[in-house]
Amino acid sequence: MSVESLRTLCDDFAREAGEFAHTARRDLGPGARAAHATKSSAVDPVTEFDQATEALVVDRLRRERPDDSIVGEEGANHRGSSGYEWHIDPIDGTVNFVYDLPGWCTSIAVLRDGAPIAGAVYAPVVDELYSAELGGGTTVNGREVVVSTSTTLATSLAATGFSYHLDQHRRAQAARIARVLPTVRDIRRQGSAALDLAYVASGRVDVYFEEFINSWDVAAGVLLVTEAGGIVSAFDGSDVDVTAPAGIVAATPALHQTMIDGVAEVAADHLGE
Repeated sequence: MSVESLRTLCDDFAREAGEFAHTARRDLGPGARAAHATKSSAVDPVTEFDQATEALVVDRLRRERPDDSIVGEEGANHRGSSGYEWHIDPIDGTVNFVYDLPGWCTSIAVLRDGAPIAGAVYAPVVDELYSAELGGGTTVNGREVVVSTSTTLATSLAATGFSYHLDQHRRAQAARIARVLPTVRDIRRQGSAALDLAYVASGRVDVYFEEFINSWDVAAGVLLVTEAGGIVSAFDGSDVDVTAPAGIVAATPALHQTMIDGVAEVAADHLGE
């Protein structure tokens, strides 16, 4: 199957899953909070809709691509033999979903040899489909987009997110924000890593940094950014291992190194606690 065809599958899966979850969320009523359990900590929610949405995607994948591997946030893992691996986040931004806030999406990506070759992020509340394929650029609802032209960090808008682990992880992240905040125009915490990367790709946000994330959070978004002309790296500037992303910085080419320098400077007592 061609990369273009795989991109079409990503688009279809993301849109179908997002619409399914969006319908379920609307049916709860405006402002109603979705019932949820917790996973890694008391602030890490999971709903029946996360699980049902992932099951929907996995069912379609197993029918259309039975030999491919699957890595799903909600545990729907399958080891295939084809060399292709799908990373699924059925609802990225579950806290927003629970509270009926609009900042959530569905993220689907397919990897080959550990690198994303096609991916889609669908934000159903605003009906925006971000889509990319290796060598084919990035689009939003079919319209090509590129990263911003910002060259000065002081007038740039940054985005970040926080870990669900309440111990040293959040203290380290707070230290990074304290270092970065005085150097940028402002910082946004959207609540969805996939949307943050999509916003970098489309020029809505100039830079994004986050630590303690997972492959399903960023697999599609990394491709969106690089195909839109941005640079994505680990915190030390090295290549990101999308299958195990310890930390990530995404930015315009002009801002990337400056941002790397900023997130790297954190007091030692906040790291390794």
